[in-house]
Amino acid sequence: MFLDKLKQKIKENQFLCIGEDTAFRSAVLIPLVQVDGEWHILFEVRSFTMRKQPGDISFPGGRIDATDPTPLAAALRETHEELGVDPKTVTLIHELSPYIASPSFIVYPFVATFEYSEIIHGYNKVEVEEVFTVPMQWLLNHEPYMHEVSVQPMPASDFPFEKIMNGAQYQWRSRTIEEWFYDYGKYTIWGLTARILKHFIDMNK
Repeated sequence: MFLDKLKQKIKENQFLCIGEDTAFRSAVLIPLVQVDGEWHILFEVRSFTMRKQPGDISFPGGRIDATDPTPLAAALRETHEELGVDPKTVTLIHELSPYIASPSFIVYPFVATFEYSEIIHGYNKVEVEEVFTVPMQWLLNHEPYMHEVSVQPMPASDFPFEKIMNGAQYQWRSRTIEEWFYDYGKYTIWGLTARILKHFIDMNK
């Protein structure tokens, strides 16, 4: 009886990763649009007046709210708010594997298409400085470059060192993050957007 209940509880509370239920969760669209008969990926330049990451290049999307029934619904809602694209006009191609930056930060990417003409003059200039597109063929033929960033854990001042072996001399394990860069004209795509983009492009080579 105990094991049956245990099995059911685990089934009901199974998450993508430990911590997913309390993580900061966001969803993005990788938008495929046709420009002069050629498939492009559309990107946003975040408004220079935004409090977080002004001027950064990103996919449309954002935080999954409690009112969003699914990550896809969140991606569509955010795309509508940022670019003015009616969710009914978006055609979903496929969901990609989630990007787990850490147990406290997860991104759910979706590949979709919509008409470029929907957003050329209708995007939200409070959130979006401008939009631009990059041809898929250019991305398939272009090799991005990579730089490494070392991340070292820094315990807070009230960390209970007395509870762990070696105390304040504990050897914390640092890790290295790969940061990828795509330079296209005056634009540099990097960070989380570049990681998701590279994964998508590598899948299609």
